[in-house]
Order: sequence, then C-alpha cells, then structure tokens
Amino acid sequence: MALHNELGHRGEDVACRYLEKEGYIIKDRNWRSGKKELDIIAFDKDELVIIEVKTRRNINFGNPEDSVVDSKIKRIVSSADAYIRLFQIDNSVRFDIISVIGDSEPFIINHIKDAFYPPIWR
Repeated sequence: MALHNELGHRGEDVACRYLEKEGYIIKDRNWRSGKKELDIIAFDKDELVIIEVKTRRNINFGNPEDSVVDSKIKRIVSSADAYIRLFQIDNSVRFDIISVIGDSEPFIINHIKDAFYPPIWR
C-alpha cells in the first residue's frame, strides 16, 4: 500500500476512535458501490452523519478540509443518496468533515459539523 494510503487509513482509524468517544455509532466505513464511496457513516443520536475524513502530515499545503471542493461535495452527496436509498434510511442527514493532521500520536483533529449542505442541482 502506498505511504499516502496508509496515512489516510490511519487518519480514518483516528477519526473513528474520536467519534466513538463522542458517542457516535459507526454504521459503515469505506462504503463503496461502483465508483461511489463514503469514508464513515455514523449515527449521532437519531441523525445519520456522513463524514469525509481528510488526513495530512502537516499543513504546509493548506488545511486538509480545504481539499473538499464542490466536485468532491457533489460526489459525496450522490454517494450518500445511493446509500440512503439502498438501506432505506429515513433519518435526517448531516455532512461533516474530520481533518486529521500528523503522522503519529498525538494527531490534531478538527471535527467540522454541518461542513456543507447538499447543493441544488439545476
């Protein structure tokens, strides 16, 4: 596995541990369907939370969450829609980003709740 993939996987592990400590129930991780992909799907009480995890060794090239651009948001929302339809989920949905900075403990974690809303397609 490439070094950056290992770091990304470690960042997702860190994010899951953080979420569990905060009381979230992890439902799925690295869910895929064709080209659709979601990092973490969890429940925060009765709310379904779709979490995009971005991990970087440092912030030399900007904050990790800055890489979640409009095209990425559209892919996440489309994937979430497929997931919700497939599993017939009828809960409210929230989109969060967790940025993880560092390559070893202690990691810097930034949890951005309601990081974005589904765009309106025309």
